[in-house]
Amino acid sequence: MGQILAVDYGKARCGIAATDDFQIIASGLPTVETKNIFNFFRKYLSENTVEALVVGLPTDLKGNLNDVEADILKFLEKFKTEFPAVKIHRFDERFTSKMASFFISQSGKSKKKREEKGLIDKVSATIILQNFLEQK
Repeated sequence: MGQILAVDYGKARCGIAATDDFQIIASGLPTVETKNIFNFFRKYLSENTVEALVVGLPTDLKGNLNDVEADILKFLEKFKTEFPAVKIHRFDERFTSKMASFFISQSGKSKKKREEKGLIDKVSATIILQNFLEQK
């Protein structure tokens, strides 16, 4: 068994989360600039056993895909080429950014820290992964 990674993909930054090797707990990893995402994955996958990647499916309230989906599809094509052994799953990420903001606000962090976009991306990825694990 290996880890499952989750990506909250964005045009500027990607929030990333990983499970433990037993796929029980999801933890946020450092947020990565989107332009450096493949350097991150090359290093991470050379040091860890990763079984699957969960990527958020960005939909609006009506279920329509938003404009970042085209970038995500390009990212997934490249990911499949570079890491063919890693299974890819898509997961509805509706409300994860709002949930992340709420959880951060409840954590007692300062207003400046709560508004840090990278923190929201990291917590969003963790929520996507935790929800995916619960459905599995």
